[in-house]
Amino acid sequence: MIKPFRIDIPQSTLDDLATRLANTRLPAALPGDSWDTGVPVSWLAELVEYWRTGYDWRAAEAELNAYPQFTTTIDGQLIHFLHIKSPEPNALPLMLTHGWPGSIVEFLDVIGPLTDPVAYGGQAADAFHLVIPSLPGFGFAGPVADSGWSTDRVGRIWAELMNRLGYDQYGVQGGDIGGAVSPEVARAAKDHVVGVHTNGGPSLPPFPLDDDELKTLTPLEQDRIGRVATFMREEFGYISIQSTRPQTLAYGLVDSPVGQLAWIMDKFRAWTHPAETLPEAIISKDRLLTNVMIYWLTGTAGTAAYVGYAQQSAWGAIKENSGVPTAALILAHDVAIRRYVERENTITRWTDVDHGGHFAALEEPELLVTDVREFFRTLR
Repeated sequence: MIKPFRIDIPQSTLDDLATRLANTRLPAALPGDSWDTGVPVSWLAELVEYWRTGYDWRAAEAELNAYPQFTTTIDGQLIHFLHIKSPEPNALPLMLTHGWPGSIVEFLDVIGPLTDPVAYGGQAADAFHLVIPSLPGFGFAGPVADSGWSTDRVGRIWAELMNRLGYDQYGVQGGDIGGAVSPEVARAAKDHVVGVHTNGGPSLPPFPLDDDELKTLTPLEQDRIGRVATFMREEFGYISIQSTRPQTLAYGLVDSPVGQLAWIMDKFRAWTHPAETLPEAIISKDRLLTNVMIYWLTGTAGTAAYVGYAQQSAWGAIKENSGVPTAALILAHDVAIRRYVERENTITRWTDVDHGGHFAALEEPELLVTDVREFFRTLR
């Protein structure tokens, strides 16, 4: 059964948040108060003040509620999703899947151009009906009812969701976790998925590589492997915590809005491009805070961490190729390498871009929309 859903946060919940923000206890700044040791106190204090005095959740809530939302239960798990029909009768159904630390908020700027291209200077033939689910355990689809939330299980659930909606032929798109889930939908329903589009790539390169293998790489590929090495050395700590102690982490993030804010903002600063630019110069403060609010209001920091990183398959494990045409849009921040992705995906479109970060729909919505349109034109 599919039920209509509407976001309606009680005022008492917002009042509690306001009280917590007003009573924030910030830590002492470490020497230098720089991003080298985490989110700077001076920077976060300003964002907290804006959250407390300038941010309007009710406006964000209204923006989200402008799109039809629904819930259903699949495999014992509550599933929440947006379902936006195009005014074009021949539109292709397309499922968009977010990642961590993202949410359905990631896609707000691409909904209009994808569903109603004519209104945005495009062609009616490029229209899509959109299905935008919250990952299990994230936001209004949380918490999770059981364990075993591998990307292939989510892929099977997404295939069943599209079946329930009556879509026989459809495309899938996603980045981050969504980039890993989308090919799994194709593996679960290869006769129904016409194409897989990912930003950031369907998978990461194997790591580490031996010296002989490194010598076969192009300069661009060597740079990406080098940045993977830097990530493993300097940034891997959050994965270690989320994949091994998500429950312990959840106490701090679910009880402290500033703790939740800092945990997410650390990644938005590191993964937007260029990294030296403050995230609010790339993505608006309001959009950043709305994404954080999805985690805060639903108390899903722990279940999102659990689903996102408690995966059973090892990094670099090769999966079955579904044979479904697959596209990869690789922005400047990302590190996917075509030769390794092709071991388990049928790549028919690969686009390397020298700008943009990890959050394509938020940072480069026009670029993402254009690439999605061009890829699916030959598959409709």
